[in-house]
Amino acid sequence: MSEIFRDKTKNGKVRPWRERKIENVRYAEYLSILEFKRAHDIRGCGETLRFRKINNQLKLYQTWFCQKRLCPLCNWRKSMKNSSQLKQIIAEAVSRQPKGRFLFLTLTVKNAYGAEELRSSLRVLTKAFNKLTRYKKVTKNLLGYLRSTEITVNDEDRSYNQHLHVLLFVKSSYFTGNNTNYIKQAEWTKLWQRALKVDYEPVVHVEIVKANKRKGTGSLQASAEETAKYEVKSSDYMTADDDRNLEVINDLEYALAGTRQISYGGLFKQIKQDLKLEDVDKGDLVHVGNEEYSKEQMEAAEEVVAKWDFKKQNYFMW
Repeated sequence: MSEIFRDKTKNGKVRPWRERKIENVRYAEYLSILEFKRAHDIRGCGETLRFRKINNQLKLYQTWFCQKRLCPLCNWRKSMKNSSQLKQIIAEAVSRQPKGRFLFLTLTVKNAYGAEELRSSLRVLTKAFNKLTRYKKVTKNLLGYLRSTEITVNDEDRSYNQHLHVLLFVKSSYFTGNNTNYIKQAEWTKLWQRALKVDYEPVVHVEIVKANKRKGTGSLQASAEETAKYEVKSSDYMTADDDRNLEVINDLEYALAGTRQISYGGLFKQIKQDLKLEDVDKGDLVHVGNEEYSKEQMEAAEEVVAKWDFKKQNYFMW
C-alpha cells in the first residue's frame, strides 16, 4: 500500500497540500456546473508534485498550477510568494530609508450586492485610492506603499464587504509639526470620503506599526501578513451550502476579472523593480520563497514524488 504524503516545515508544521487540493477539486466541480471554460483542467492543478529532498526538507521543483483567481491551491501559493516578496521589499526599504516608519491603513466602502455592483465598487476603490495618494498632505511624507484588496461575504444579507489593506511607509517627519504633517484617523476618514465622493462617512482605521515588535497585533510581521494574505478566503465560497457557493463563485469570477489584488507604489514599487521580483498573478508558483539551494544542489538531491488520488482524497508517495 502506498504511503500517505506529508510535507512539513522546519518547525514540524504539516503544509496543507491535502486541504487545498480537496478545495481545488470542489472548486473545479463548481466551475463545471457553472459551465466555465476549461473547468475540467483545473482538477489537474497540483495533481503530481515533484520535490527534491535536501537536509530532510522537501523543496517543490515541478508541478502544474492552474493560476485561476479563486483556486484555493494557487491562492495558498500566491500568498506565500506575496509574503516572501514583501519581506524582501521591506528589508530593502528600511536599508534605504532607516528613519522611515510604517502605518497600517484599512479603507472601506459600503457593502455591494451582486456581481455587477461588486465589480463597479472594486473599480471605485482603486480609483479613489490612487486619488488619496495624490493628496498633498498624504504625498508629502509618503515614501512607498503596498495596497491589497480583500472581499468577505456577509451571509445575513448576502452582500460583499470589499475593502483595502494598505501598508504605508512614511518619512519620520510625518510625526512632527503638530497637524501640519500628522494625519489623525478622523482626517484620514475625511480624505477617504473625499476621494470616494460619497455622502456617508466610510469606516477607516489607521495604526502605527511597531517595526521592532517581532509578532502579534501592531507588529510589522502581522501587518505584512495582513496585506499579503488571500483576496477572498476559500471558506467564504466553500461552505456546506452548494447553491450559495455557486452564486458567490459566479459573482466573484465576474467581479474580479481584470482586477489586481495587490499593487505597489513609490519606493516599494521601485525596489520591486530593482530586485527583479516577478508579477505574482502571472508568475511561477513552484518557487515561492527565497531559493536557498543552487541548481546543482537541487539536481543532485533525492527526488520525492507525490500524486493525488481522487478517490481516496489524499496525496500518496509515488
